[in-house]
Amino acid sequence: MALEGVDGSGKSTQARRLASSLGALLTFEPGATALGRALRELLLGGDHPAPVGRAEALLMAADRAQHVEEVIRPALERGRWVVTDRFSGSTLAYQGHGRGLGLEVLGQLVLWAAGGTVPDLTVLIDVPASVARRRLEAVAPDRLERLDASFFSRVREGYLALAAGDPGHWVVIDGDAAPDAVAVELLTAVTTRLGGRRR
Repeated sequence: MALEGVDGSGKSTQARRLASSLGALLTFEPGATALGRALRELLLGGDHPAPVGRAEALLMAADRAQHVEEVIRPALERGRWVVTDRFSGSTLAYQGHGRGLGLEVLGQLVLWAAGGTVPDLTVLIDVPASVARRRLEAVAPDRLERLDASFFSRVREGYLALAAGDPGHWVVIDGDAAPDAVAVELLTAVTTRLGGRRR
């Protein structure tokens, strides 16, 4: 399953807690593989020229292709649950809605890059853009996190549109609640949809 949300939503914290509760493999994008770490630096580091929108989407897709082949698919084949902090929804929200790239083309790209692998469930940890921005003030932001408030508003609205368009595979949880309350709601939603701990 995948956890999604704007930067500052608390999604990474909740992904760790969920994986621990389920005994699942915890992974993330971008950067969970050796190639992914190099791609992450190109994408988010401040020492490289910023890629144009299409290049950004392609670098994210390259990271996902490697991530699926090296990390996700082997774990699934061993019968493990996988919790990934970001997956295809991030590309559609950030590069699609945020950057204004074509969603139809991006949809084909993310499916191809993942080799047809799709999450059984995607959980959106949703917070208002203003809350996310306030939380990010406490950390050193990467290149994407430094983008303006209107970008993050578009990304958030994009996530909500994706969830509304596919309620069978998406769940939306209020990330503005206390972290413990979010964790309980998240675990309840996942176990209701997918069942209990696998191993």
